[in-house]
Amino acid sequence: MIVCFDIGGTAVKSAFAHSATDVRPYARQPTPLEDFDAFIGCLKFVLDAAPARPEAISISLAGSVDAATKRWKIANIPCLNGRVIQDELELALDVPLTVSNDADCCAVAESIVGAGRGHEIVFSVILGTGIGGGLVINRRLINCSGGSAGEWGHGLPAHDFDVSIDKYALPLFRCGCGLDGCLDATCGARGIERLYRYQAGEELTAQEILDGWLRNEPRASQTIESVLSMLSAPLALLVNVTGASIIPAGGGLSKCKPFVSALDTKVRNRTLRKFDTPLVVPAECTTEPGLIGAAIVGFDQM
Repeated sequence: MIVCFDIGGTAVKSAFAHSATDVRPYARQPTPLEDFDAFIGCLKFVLDAAPARPEAISISLAGSVDAATKRWKIANIPCLNGRVIQDELELALDVPLTVSNDADCCAVAESIVGAGRGHEIVFSVILGTGIGGGLVINRRLINCSGGSAGEWGHGLPAHDFDVSIDKYALPLFRCGCGLDGCLDATCGARGIERLYRYQAGEELTAQEILDGWLRNEPRASQTIESVLSMLSAPLALLVNVTGASIIPAGGGLSKCKPFVSALDTKVRNRTLRKFDTPLVVPAECTTEPGLIGAAIVGFDQM
């Protein structure tokens, strides 16, 4: 048995995995963003509740790792940013441990047991607190030895991808990676909230903004339509570059099916290859795909 964690900027999700296909979710806890000791406490809480001492821990983590230094860059969890996570957590927890990018774990899960089954090239995306991605070719993760392939949420200001948006009307929000205006900072859940506050002058949660968009509320619609435009251009470019034939979407925003459908329409209108069936689709894993992917990676490395 191994203990799996799926850790993002909002929650620490956990599960006890008896095999790659027998993953039993356990607890969901708020992610301690600033306090490393409190973060360790979240993990120990689950380990103490495990039905037996685990053979290993496998973690799906929101961030990217430098393959040379093994240090992680984590935009949304400051207490982990810059740390050699695997070494530090193994020392603190005294259990063999593997850490993988959360989007990579989702990509593995979706390519093997989810929406990517039968597809040669799968580009899986995270639409959640932030924006992430992972690339799998022939059931093999491109980042199998570490690295940042698939991190489409960082690099260029989000609205520079789309000339149809008046970029001078949109701000460049500071991203946790150190750049300004990244997709991660602008189009994830927290970015949607920032953008709505900028455009509408009031505070709403991302879910409330999505609900307003579904009701055709003008200010919410302005924000969500801006986000859809900013996401669709780089996703279409990724399809053109990688040849991906399916884009499973996970994360909290993907639970809004009309949002995923609207994004799919915009992406397919931009791709060089024309798709007759949906390209951007909701992730299919019945359990959290990050936990399933962590289990697959964990058992592969035992």
